Amino acid sequence: MIIRSIQDVPAVEWGNGLSRRFLTEADGLGYTITDTVVRAGTKSQLEYRNHLESCYCISGRGEVIDMTGTSYPIAPGTLYALDQHDAHYLVADQHEDLRLVCVFSPALRGDEVHTLAGDQYSAY
Repeated sequence: MIIRSIQDVPAVEWGNGLSRRFLTEADGLGYTITDTVVRAGTKSQLEYRNHLESCYCISGRGEVIDMTGTSYPIAPGTLYALDQHDAHYLVADQHEDLRLVCVFSPALRGDEVHTLAGDQYSAY
């Protein structure tokens, strides 16, 4: 059995916020669960080439924008799943942080960070 509290999980600066990786590859479960904060006013250009990701919003507001330019609002109680390794923009509201509980499959190592400079999608 694995039991962890948020106080015991180090925060990783992922590029535009903090991610606490509660479960990682080393835990042997095959998936990762994170508590991720996306800083207010940020826009992240992302693509997960090696992982599928689902995110459930627990606080804050924002949007996820697909490559056709379609925007999907994110608010508490909203889940979005990147089931096709979808390239996307993740945008946090200008006035409040966006907080997400995320599941990655397969599991992350736990030390991954994004490179958000330039016009390339940050991927891992």
